[in-house]
Amino acid sequence: MNTHSAPPSLLRRWLEGAIGLMQRIPHSLIAFVARFSIAAVFWKSGQTKVEGLAIDLVSGTFEPGIPHLADSAVYLFSTEYKVPLLSPEVAAHAAAFSEHFFPVLILLGFATRFSALALLGMTLTIQLFVYPDAYPTHGTWAAILLYLMARGPGVLSIDHLIVRRFR
Repeated sequence: MNTHSAPPSLLRRWLEGAIGLMQRIPHSLIAFVARFSIAAVFWKSGQTKVEGLAIDLVSGTFEPGIPHLADSAVYLFSTEYKVPLLSPEVAAHAAAFSEHFFPVLILLGFATRFSALALLGMTLTIQLFVYPDAYPTHGTWAAILLYLMARGPGVLSIDHLIVRRFR
């Protein structure tokens, strides 16, 4: 019986090295990418519900103004979206507000966990009542939001500065 272990194969060493490198990806980098990405998803959706304000960091669009609810938003909430328990007007206003307010907080890393919880609630509402067939997309959003709820926004955030201040 041979009790000597064989030397690690080249493939095994390569895999262990690659995994070791991946394990060193900082949480703060992952959280920042997650925050930026999920904020963009909800912000862009919110922008479709308002007129008078257009801001897109990626395309460089910046048209400041006083936002107001687009007529098309109420129409969509009365015909296609049909969220239970809320009138189309209330649902459209709540969605437009939430899709602007919480993404800004998440992007800044301020009240990140609670903002992620709010957007997770919105995601579940969309999944259950609006687009039940879009579970792959909503599952991805939920995974990002759950990650931010569980791990927080990382060091590139206002939350981190607040916690550091009170330690």
